[in-house]
Amino acid sequence: MSGVCTQGVDTGFVALGTAKVAVLGVVQGITELLPISSTAHMRLVPALLGWQDPGSAFSAAMQLAALTAVICYFRRDIYTITGGSLSAIRTGDWMSPQLRMAIGIVLGTVPIVIAGLLLAPVLNACDSPLRTLPVIGFSCLLMGVLLAVAEWVCQHKRPAESMRLRDALIVGVAQVGALIPGVSRSGSTLTAALFRDFTRQDAARFSFLLGIPAIALAGLHELVVLARAHLPFEGWMILLVGLVVGSLSSFAALWGLMRILERFSTLPFICYRILLGVVILWISYA
Repeated sequence: MSGVCTQGVDTGFVALGTAKVAVLGVVQGITELLPISSTAHMRLVPALLGWQDPGSAFSAAMQLAALTAVICYFRRDIYTITGGSLSAIRTGDWMSPQLRMAIGIVLGTVPIVIAGLLLAPVLNACDSPLRTLPVIGFSCLLMGVLLAVAEWVCQHKRPAESMRLRDALIVGVAQVGALIPGVSRSGSTLTAALFRDFTRQDAARFSFLLGIPAIALAGLHELVVLARAHLPFEGWMILLVGLVVGSLSSFAALWGLMRILERFSTLPFICYRILLGVVILWISYA
């Protein structure tokens, strides 16, 4: 079903109501931080259930739920990086791993900020051509193949402490791909970090730490967009339900992902992404 516009902004989630948004909040929360594309699921699940497309505004705002989960899960890393960076600046220790990590996160965020501003009119538009099922299906397949190559070809031996600014910039450029529905922010950055030979756990860790500024900026920007579109009070309450449910789901998904990467490989996500892409394309062209 096509989107609902509020002053040019796709706000289809308002028409769904609280109960359906809560269900989609679980879906969004679980898939946002796993390398399987939340946008693909937010288009596929409503389509299968015959529900209104919640719209790109809902997906973008719901990133704040993922942000909450990431900050809670990696709070010690955030504290260590922040404290270590400030201490390094005071003492002039420019080779500090914490300071290098902080600079890498800032540097890696620049590409997606620039690209996001340039593509915002297309990404947030009602019935955006980028949110079509064929685009999402092909994106899922492509990222599944790239993740498979990174998994089987690369060495997965480098610790996060060995990260150089070049690594951060490469992963940051890869993060731009997340603007294309179906690619997945965590999927693109995790894949790029694996191509840089980082261990699976540290590749995921850097992927999520790098995503904090981008997710925060995207989510807060979307709240401003919705406010300027004069989203009604009912819409804000419905969105709040989705955010609360999504935060809890995201934390559970993140915990599970890190346990999987500690013990296994990304193979389950590779198989799932390729299967998902095939299913979406089959639905698109059947």
